[in-house]
Amino acid sequence: MSKQRKPRSQFAALPYRSVRDRLEVLLITSRETRRWIIPKGWAEKGTEPHDMAAREAFEEAGVRGRVAAAPYCTYRYDKRLTARQSVECHVTVYLLEVAQELEDWPERDERERRWLTPSQAALDISESGLVASLLRLGLPTGP
Repeated sequence: MSKQRKPRSQFAALPYRSVRDRLEVLLITSRETRRWIIPKGWAEKGTEPHDMAAREAFEEAGVRGRVAAAPYCTYRYDKRLTARQSVECHVTVYLLEVAQELEDWPERDERERRWLTPSQAALDISESGLVASLLRLGLPTGP
């Protein structure tokens, strides 16, 4: 499998909520492989990174809320583009405090979503670069 040399930038949202003093994060499935991931998308000129992350959370997970302007963490992963080509991606993650969970959203028929504790999400997430950041969310100093 060939890989492009320069990492591409993506921006992601890490949606979270508090339920009875317990923090939960929202994971979604990827469209093709059905792995558990967080909503993310390619950088776009003219769109602030945190706004891009919030837009992806709406389109892919059907949630809206308050997105932090400052990044929470970053990680890298290899995104498969075709059976023979992948690209390294550098992902900047923004926390998104969910205020609204929609019944209908653009990618509803293509994805599943699931609320989990940060430690449960760390076990299920397909992107290993996020594990430590998810576990850090579960600490008393949280978001």
